[in-house]
Amino acid sequence: MKNIRIIFATIIAAALGLGVGYLLFYHPAEQHAHNGAEAGERPGETIYTCSMHPQIRQNEPGLCPICEMELVPVAEASSSNDPLTLEMTLEAIRLANVQTTTIGQTGQATKTITLNGKISADERRVASQVAHVPGRIEKLFATFTGERIQPGQRLAEIYSPELVTAQRELLEALRFQDVNPRLIDAAREKLRRWKVPPQMIEEVEKTGQVKENATVYADAGGVIRKRMVSVGDYVKEGEALFALADLDRLWVLFDAYEEDLAHIKTADIVEFSTPVLPGRQFTTRITYIDPVIDPASRTAALRAEISNTADLLKPEMFVRGVIKAAESKGQQLLVPRSAVLWTGPRSVVYVKVPNANVPAFEYREVALGDALGDSYLVREGLAPGEEVVTNGAFAIDAAAQLNNQASMMNRQVVVKGMAPPPAPDFRAAAPAAFRQQLENLSIEYLKLKDALVASDTPAAARAGAGFVKGLGQVGMELLQGQARHFWMDQLNAMRTHAGKISQTANIEEQRKQFDFLSGLLIETIRAFGVEGAQLYVQHCPMAFDDRGADWISDERQILNPYFGDKMLKCGVVKDSLFALKKEL
Repeated sequence: MKNIRIIFATIIAAALGLGVGYLLFYHPAEQHAHNGAEAGERPGETIYTCSMHPQIRQNEPGLCPICEMELVPVAEASSSNDPLTLEMTLEAIRLANVQTTTIGQTGQATKTITLNGKISADERRVASQVAHVPGRIEKLFATFTGERIQPGQRLAEIYSPELVTAQRELLEALRFQDVNPRLIDAAREKLRRWKVPPQMIEEVEKTGQVKENATVYADAGGVIRKRMVSVGDYVKEGEALFALADLDRLWVLFDAYEEDLAHIKTADIVEFSTPVLPGRQFTTRITYIDPVIDPASRTAALRAEISNTADLLKPEMFVRGVIKAAESKGQQLLVPRSAVLWTGPRSVVYVKVPNANVPAFEYREVALGDALGDSYLVREGLAPGEEVVTNGAFAIDAAAQLNNQASMMNRQVVVKGMAPPPAPDFRAAAPAAFRQQLENLSIEYLKLKDALVASDTPAAARAGAGFVKGLGQVGMELLQGQARHFWMDQLNAMRTHAGKISQTANIEEQRKQFDFLSGLLIETIRAFGVEGAQLYVQHCPMAFDDRGADWISDERQILNPYFGDKMLKCGVVKDSLFALKKEL
């Protein structure tokens, strides 16, 4: 299902590119021969191509031999020999509304990080007011949530039989102070531990009268966040009566996404506002960064503190903050967002070729850093003073795609000087017996290929195990020197990938490992040759999200092991291994 969605999306994108490119660049009166065209193309002749496989070019309509889509006419938009450079007429540039911007170095770049959060009470300024003696609530002098109280303020009166008993013990101790004076100290200490005021203790000792009610005084000031008792309730010693919070200083808690944490540090200045106070800006500093990421939201909490003596901010208010974090010291290179065409890990921009006789634009892959406002930080691929396309880049890319030049969907163009290094040539060092064993190994490989063509996971696993067994039957003692070292490296790598194929029941994982195995075996056969059979290297350009993949077949007919019956005929014969073995 995933592959079907990918194919469908690719078809839509290619069709859009085809339409734009065709309208902008198809000028029959101005056609000229393409320097890189295949043999058989003549000046002034209409060339037909496949919108999904632009390497297919023929001088008559028909079906694509790879995917069997209908071929469409294409104009030669460029006469350049460089597949990375697209030449355009002035009319085409005007129709595409191509606009460019010269990029240059700027000073220290800053990254603007937007944060969402809320106001919270400072946990260090939160307290509970408790009952110091057990008893029944007789009166409450603080009666509602949100009431502001001061330290030492009367909060409640409690009738406490235990307090009455303790006072009587004190009076009895006074009567026998000549016998045991330490009893007086113990009785007084008991009352002090219940936080009975010293004045009340002195009054009881002087008058001899017992106080039935104890007054509860506020141990701390603040706002009552919650009232837990009512008149008539019985409370135990230490039971909470009120939850208090000092709101003269508050916490501001923000959520920062994990990808932004690398740019945030303690002491960074953060400016924030709240919808409750439009137009008001507050400034504070980050004092704490949570060391743990929330697994659900993928964010970490940031904490700042702010004075609230004016009582403007309230706990649970939503706020939005901004941090301007410095990227790095020194000069920075920025490219506008509108210039970037996203293709994955590396992105594409088009750079205007300076001093060109005909307006031309070069395909350029760049590595980008963080987004900084309307621009991206350039890590690699551009230089100060270059002129990049900021409007019309997609139209240029569509024309390049139809012209079989480097583009977002056609990144496999072979550029002069950039071809991969050839495989080493050990054919003279490999005896016929070794080449025969290598050919026997290719038979086991073909069994694996056929199983993947049939999308038969169990058969592929068995064939993978058979290939591993076949590797053990290739005699390394037949080779010497560097040829032997090369074979040992290839052997170990092929054993690893074939082993993974034999150990998994996932067809996609088997095909992924088959791709690696195929590359290794192709390189090995090219290095040593085979003894008898003719083999073909075939290529599917759409495998693995259009990255492309090769495989070996013993027949020219395309049977695609990477898609099976979903796209059985998708592929081309890329090379033949027959010539290598014939030369031996």
